[in-house]
Amino acid sequence: MNLLRTPEDRFSAVPDFPYAPAYTQLGEIRMAHVEAGEGPVVLMLHGEPTWSFLYRKMIPVFADAGFRAIAPDLVGFGRSDKPARLSDYSYAGHVAWMLEWLQANDLQDITLVCQDWGSLIGLRLAAEHPQPFSRIAVANGFLPIADRPAPIAFKAWRAFARYTPVFPTGRIVQAGTASRLPAETVAAYDAPFPSEKYKAGARAFPRLVPTSPDDPAVPANRAAWEALGKWDRPFLTAFGKKDPILGGADKLLRKHVPGTEGQPHRDLGNASHFVQEDAGEELAHIVVDWCRGTTA
Repeated sequence: MNLLRTPEDRFSAVPDFPYAPAYTQLGEIRMAHVEAGEGPVVLMLHGEPTWSFLYRKMIPVFADAGFRAIAPDLVGFGRSDKPARLSDYSYAGHVAWMLEWLQANDLQDITLVCQDWGSLIGLRLAAEHPQPFSRIAVANGFLPIADRPAPIAFKAWRAFARYTPVFPTGRIVQAGTASRLPAETVAAYDAPFPSEKYKAGARAFPRLVPTSPDDPAVPANRAAWEALGKWDRPFLTAFGKKDPILGGADKLLRKHVPGTEGQPHRDLGNASHFVQEDAGEELAHIVVDWCRGTTA
C-alpha cells in the first residue's frame, strides 16, 4: 500500500486548535488523534471531508466539564496516513481501522458523538461491538441500508466527487454550513491535502455510501440496523435542520432505536450539515447536560 503523510508544517497556521497529536500504529498505517481533559470518554468521529479540527469548538467544552474529549482523524484525513489509491478504501476497511484504533487505545464507557461518515462508521461499530459504548449522540448522520432511493442532492454530490478534477475540501465544508466561515477556517480544512493526490480517501467516501441493495456493505449495515433496533442505552439526536440531505434523518432514528425514548432530542434550526461549525458550543453543552442527566 502506497501511504502518503501530510507534512506537519501544513498544520502550523491552523487556528484555535492547540492540541498536540498522538499517534496509534495500525499495522503499516499511522492514525492520529487529539485529546483534552480527564474523566469519562467522549469520542467524536468526524466525516467527509473534514478532520478532528471540526470539533475544535466542542473539545474545550467537554474538557472543562470533566470529560476526556478525544477526536481521531479517520484514515485518509487530517494527520492520519492517507492510502493513495481509491481502491485502498472500503466501508468495511474504515470500520476495521476504527475498531483496531479503539482497541489499541483501550477506551471504555464511551459517549460516542458522531456526524456524517462518523455516524456511518460509529453506528456500525457500536452495533457490532456494543460493550465499550455507554451512550450515543448523533448529529446529522445515519446508517444507510439501501431501503429507499438516494436523494437527488446526494447523487449530484457523488458525481461531483467522482468527476471533478479539483476537489476543494475547504469550500465543500463551507457549502455544508449555514454560517460564513473565515478564510483561515476554510484553509484549515484544506491543510491535510497538499495536492489532489492526497485526496483519495475524501473522494472515495461518497461512492462508499451503500445506496443500492447489491452494495457489498448492505448486509453488514442491515445487521447493524437490526441491532440498533434493540439498542436500549441512551441515544440522542441533535440535528441541524438546514441540511438538505440529512436534516430529517433524526426522525427515522427516533422511530427505530429504543434508546431514543424519553431523551431530550434537539432541533438546531439555524445549523446545516456541519452542525459543529454552525452550533458547536451549543451541541457540546447539549451533550454534557444529557450525559449528566443520564448518569444521575
